[in-house]
Amino acid sequence: MSLTILPTINYSQTTELFNLQAVGLNTRKRRGEVAEAAFLAKASSLGFGVSKPWGDSERYDFVLDSGRKFWRIQVKSTERFAESRYRVKTSGWKDTYTRDEIDVIVVYIVPEDLWYIVPIEAAVSRKGLRFYPHGKSKGTLEKYREAWDLLCGVDTPARVFGSNQKAARAKSREQ
Repeated sequence: MSLTILPTINYSQTTELFNLQAVGLNTRKRRGEVAEAAFLAKASSLGFGVSKPWGDSERYDFVLDSGRKFWRIQVKSTERFAESRYRVKTSGWKDTYTRDEIDVIVVYIVPEDLWYIVPIEAAVSRKGLRFYPHGKSKGTLEKYREAWDLLCGVDTPARVFGSNQKAARAKSREQ
């Protein structure tokens, strides 16, 4: 698998290209590690602070610092395209994720180089999420495609990701 990450780094107003090469991705754990590395590069390139908890005991993979709020992030990825969609599991090794455990599921669709920033409220009690990036279906999660700006606001996840989403995004951009 080859992942191309295009972060913007302002050392001297230049953009550097990161090309992550992964060898021996024959296990789910290894593919997850590569997706986490891609998330770290992407989120950092967007100016977020990113921290990794020690060990694998937490249900979240990262803590993302927007400068205004800390978010508990669970990273998922997929390469498998079937039945006109991509699908990821929204459970760990035991149960589905809850609001008490994580704030956001960040999904990386590897072949499309697409990111979905999905609030836990949109995923709670679901065993899987389906994504339709080719437009054949207007899936309910398409509004979260490349929605990194949702992580910039000061509101709580429930409010930012609730029915007043457009207003929250506009408010976030104004501040």
